Amino acid sequence: MNKKKSNAEWQSLLPPEVYRICFEKGTEPAFSGAYWRQKEKGEYLCAACDTALFSSAQKYDSGSGWPSFWQAMQTELIAEAPDNSLAARRTEILCAACGAHLGHRFDDGPPPTGTRFCVNSLSLKFQPAEPSSKQGKN
Repeated sequence: MNKKKSNAEWQSLLPPEVYRICFEKGTEPAFSGAYWRQKEKGEYLCAACDTALFSSAQKYDSGSGWPSFWQAMQTELIAEAPDNSLAARRTEILCAACGAHLGHRFDDGPPPTGTRFCVNSLSLKFQPAEPSSKQGKN
């Protein structure tokens, strides 16, 4: 599942703002991203490598202004690293497949996990759920 590339390769493939968030560990302003209020069913993919990371079934409104999830689709899809920037101790979350910065994990989420994955919209791509093939058939 290794989808790692050099910074130059990522920079040539991604729009500048997506590159800034994913590979320069940027953050988009709260309440500005495309997905913080999204309620449509589907999956959230890594904006860099298209790995499916989060499901709308685990998304919730944390009030933070960023898309928040109480669980990843699979634990091994998310890598973690200590982040002591901004004079605060936080846990950075990254796409395990390509190393893209996604956001941070906090321990103030809802049950059943108590976890909040706080993710930049620009580090994600949304893939709507496909309608069931049984719908509309008699």
